[in-house]
Amino acid sequence: MPLYERILITGAAGRLGSQLRAGLAPLARTLRLGDREPLGERAANEEHSIFDLADSGATIAATKDCDAIVHFGGAPYERPWQEVLDSTIRGSYHIYEGAREHGVKRIVFASSVHAIGFHEVEAQIDANAPVRPDGLYGVSKTFVESLSRLYWDKFGIETACLRIFSSMPEPADRRMLWSYLSYGDCVRLVEAALTAPRVGHTISFGMSNNRVKTVDNRLANHLGYQPQDSSEPFRARVEEKTAVPDPNAASVRFLGGMFCEFAHPDDPTAR
Repeated sequence: MPLYERILITGAAGRLGSQLRAGLAPLARTLRLGDREPLGERAANEEHSIFDLADSGATIAATKDCDAIVHFGGAPYERPWQEVLDSTIRGSYHIYEGAREHGVKRIVFASSVHAIGFHEVEAQIDANAPVRPDGLYGVSKTFVESLSRLYWDKFGIETACLRIFSSMPEPADRRMLWSYLSYGDCVRLVEAALTAPRVGHTISFGMSNNRVKTVDNRLANHLGYQPQDSSEPFRARVEEKTAVPDPNAASVRFLGGMFCEFAHPDDPTAR
């Protein structure tokens, strides 16, 4: 018997949302898939809801009759301020207001390594470390982490904030040998956040079981996430095709990688 009657997945047409669409199907009688882009053919247990997160009325309406929300919508990477403001910041507020209005008790939020991107790789931080965003995208993630904390403390809505590192089909460079999160492990992480007996307000780092460890994830052990994949099968190929990086480069020193070197996205040189 499914644990939930209806789960809303925002960003369901995206790279990770499309993985969750299939992976989370056993957890709910109905998946309500939300995105502003077309969602393709509808499976038997799916409802499709096309809306823009910046539209408060449409977003709040999409949360009605849902038991849980998997919030993966918003700006997918560093973007101009107005886009980040409308999609991730305003959009997430609309999600939480919808949850409050309609009695949704648990949200799983796709946060990011970029909320803590300017911590050095060797710092071995845990979830209690201060946020150090590496761009506007990272700032938007810290906003939603704080917003979700408020909605837990004041309104009793649980949230698992998943600071996803590099979720790709396979590692593309040497950094991803430690930051890699396989698609399978991404689904397992979200599933753990949905099925844990109690979440409260939890921050968890999202990586596979890679050999090199850069963060301490013990403060999220109560989620029960058990990664099953690793970057090691890809190591030889990645090391063969990519040069050894400069250890003093910002993209190597800091958890956020190349985001730490990006120009402000609203600067003319960044376009």
